[in-house]
Amino acid sequence: MQEPSFGHDLEDRLRRLNEIGAALSLERDLDTLLDRILLEARRFTRADAGTLYLLQGDELTFKVAQNDTLQLFSGGPHRPVNVPPVPLNEESVSGYAAVTGQTLNIVDVYAEEASQRFEGPRYYDAMTGYHSQSMLVVPMRDHEEQIIGVLQLINAKATESDDIIAFPTTDESLVQSLASQAAVSINNVRLIEDTQRLFESFVHVMATAIDERSPYTGGHIRRVAEMTMLVAQAVNECKEGPLKDVELDVDELEELELAAWMHDIGKITTPEWVVDKPTKLTTIYDRVDLLRTRFNWFSAALDAHTQRQRADAAVQGVELDAGIIEKTEALRAEMTEDFAFLERANEPGEFMADDDLARLKKIRDKRYLDELPAPITDEEMVNLLIRKGSLTDGERKKINDHAAMSIRMLEQIPFTRKLARVPEIAGAHHEKLNGTGYPRGLEGDQISLQARILALVDIFESLSADDRPYRARPMPRELVLKILAEEVEDGHLDRDLHDLFVNQELFLKLDEIKRSMAAGGTADQS
Repeated sequence: MQEPSFGHDLEDRLRRLNEIGAALSLERDLDTLLDRILLEARRFTRADAGTLYLLQGDELTFKVAQNDTLQLFSGGPHRPVNVPPVPLNEESVSGYAAVTGQTLNIVDVYAEEASQRFEGPRYYDAMTGYHSQSMLVVPMRDHEEQIIGVLQLINAKATESDDIIAFPTTDESLVQSLASQAAVSINNVRLIEDTQRLFESFVHVMATAIDERSPYTGGHIRRVAEMTMLVAQAVNECKEGPLKDVELDVDELEELELAAWMHDIGKITTPEWVVDKPTKLTTIYDRVDLLRTRFNWFSAALDAHTQRQRADAAVQGVELDAGIIEKTEALRAEMTEDFAFLERANEPGEFMADDDLARLKKIRDKRYLDELPAPITDEEMVNLLIRKGSLTDGERKKINDHAAMSIRMLEQIPFTRKLARVPEIAGAHHEKLNGTGYPRGLEGDQISLQARILALVDIFESLSADDRPYRARPMPRELVLKILAEEVEDGHLDRDLHDLFVNQELFLKLDEIKRSMAAGGTADQS
C-alpha cells in the first residue's frame, strides 16, 4: 500500500488534521471508522504499521492492525480477527499508555539503554518476522478526558526514503489531537448504535407485548418480520422476470424491517375479547351460557305451567288430559332442539346457509309460553346472524381500525429521514391493489413495494397460523396457497411478488422460522 506524502509544513499538517477530523465525523459504521482512524494516523506520520485498541471493562480489545511491509490488514470491516485482549496494566506498551495516560515515543524498542522494556513488540516480531523499531503510542481521550482506547503506530519512515526513523516529537501533539478527534467520533458512533439498539429493543418488546395479549397470535409479528425480510432478499437476488431490475437499498430494507416489526402496533388499542373472539356470542365471556340459563328457565317455567294445569285438574276431580302432557313434552323437545341449534349457530364458520338464517329468525319470534320472553334478544340476534367468522360489522371495524391506529401512533415517533416511511409502510399492510383495502383505500402505485411485500406475508402467515379462535384446526398448506392465489386474481395482492413467493417456495421458510422460534433461536435466512 503506497501512501501519499503530506509534507512537514505545520500549516499544511494542521489543515490536513482538520480535514481528517471532518471526514471522521461523517463516518457512521464503527468498524469502518476504526479502520479509517488507523489509516489516517499512519498516513499522517508515515508509519509503516499500526494497531488500534478500544477499552472494554478492564481490558484493551484489539480492533484493527495494518502493516504495509507484511501486507497484513486485519480487523475493521469484513476482516474479523481473533486476538486475545491486552490486560490493563503497565507491562505492555498499549496497557501502559492506557493506565498512565502518557504518550510513548520509543526510538528503538530493542535499545538496551531504554528506560523501560516492553516485550510485546519483540514477541510480535518473533511471530511474524517483522522488525519493529520506532513506536508512537497515544492514548485516545474523549471530550470528557476519559481514555477509551490506544492508538499504536510503528516504524516511521523518512520523507524521501523508506528508512525507518524515530517519530518526530512534533508529531506527538498532532497525533494526540487526531486521537482525541477520533475518540469523539468513536463515542458518537457508539451513541448512535446504542440508541438504535435501544430503539430496536423497544420495538421488539412492544411487538412481543402485542402478540402475547392473545394466546392465538403469539409470535405472529416476529414471524411476519422474518418472512418479510426473506421475501425482500429474494426480490433483490432475482435475476429474471418482472422483478429482475428491482432492488431495495440498505435504507429501504431497514425501513421495511422496522415497519414489519411495528405493523400491528395499533392492536394495542383493540379490546382483547374482539381480537380473540372464538364464538359469535363472546364478549368478556361466551354468552351462550346466558342462553343456556334462559332455556333452563323456560324448561322450569314449562314444568311449573304443567303442574298448575295438573293442580287445576285435581281440584276438578279429574286427571290431566293426556293430550296436554303430550303437547308439553313436544314443546320441551322443541326447546331442546332449538337450543342445540343455537349452540351450533354460535360457532364461527366459513358460511352460514340461508336455511339456518331463516331458522334463527323463526326461533327469535317464538313464544314457548305466553308469559315467557323471546328466546333471543335483538343484540344476540345480531351476533348469531353473522354469516362468516365470529365478528359483527362493528367488531370487524374495531379490528380494521388497528391499521389506521398504527399509522397514527407511528407518526408520533420522530423517525430519521431514512426511516420516514415506516408509518406509511406499516399502515398499508391491509391495503389492496384494487383499492378495496383499508384504512385509506390506496390502489396500484399508491402502495409501495415494501407495503406489498408486507401485505403478502401478513396474509400468508395469518392463513398458516397453527391456531385461531375462529378455526378449529390449521389450514392445509395447499388451501392456504389456493386462497393466496385467489387474492391475486381478485386484485388484492401483487402478482409478481406472489409468483416469486410460490416459484421459489419461500412459503417453506415459515416452517423453519416456527421451528427456530420453538427452539428459542433465529431462523437461517440464507
